Amino acid sequence: MTDKKPKSKEELVLLEGPRPRLKEFTLAFKVFIEFIRGFRVLHFVGPCITVFGSARFKEGHPNYELGRKVGAGLANLGFTVMTGGGPGAMEAANRGAKEAGGKSVGCNIELPHEQYPNRWLDRWVNIRYFFVRKVLLVKYSYGLVVLPGGFGTLDEFAEVVTLIQTKKITNYPMVLMGKAYWEKFLVFVDEMIAEKTIDMEDRDIFFITDDIDEAMEYLKKHSIERFGLKRTIPHRKRILGE
Repeated sequence: MTDKKPKSKEELVLLEGPRPRLKEFTLAFKVFIEFIRGFRVLHFVGPCITVFGSARFKEGHPNYELGRKVGAGLANLGFTVMTGGGPGAMEAANRGAKEAGGKSVGCNIELPHEQYPNRWLDRWVNIRYFFVRKVLLVKYSYGLVVLPGGFGTLDEFAEVVTLIQTKKITNYPMVLMGKAYWEKFLVFVDEMIAEKTIDMEDRDIFFITDDIDEAMEYLKKHSIERFGLKRTIPHRKRILGE
């Protein structure tokens, strides 16, 4: 059995070291275009809350149903639900938002095994590079909900925690849903505190709960009230083809 080859070698190119200057410029231009495409699609979606979580949960799984409740709760607060656009917990959150009459958007990553945008999205943008996707997921959101997930979820979660810890972003609320799942992670957090690799206050960067109402109240207080959010959409400009 042979492994499927990725559609593009561009991610591998990033690890090749110095190349001819024209190729490096071309790569930088492609990344720039990725950002512009994302900006154009997401500029008009309104205030968002981003939801992270595993792509592996199927309909009927408790964490899938939790994602639907989260999406519905966010929609009822007036937020657009933004996810990575794929299946599992992402689909569940997008679905919950749509079923509650809200708006739903996604930043779908192009993968070798063909991750397609889920069917509950109003708008989406397909992205080649994970780092571009992560910027977009944070740039357009006023908070984050993290459902149980694997390495990808932990990667996205850890990057946002680092941005908050280093004050690259401020006043950014983060809710971890699923106490039984995340309490295992807290054991390691406490170990880092004991080893003085992080500060005690860093444990307060995120809020852990199982209760949807409690999570929504936390986001209402730390997103809507703190930022004074109103659902305003920028005017489109025909001259820019918007």
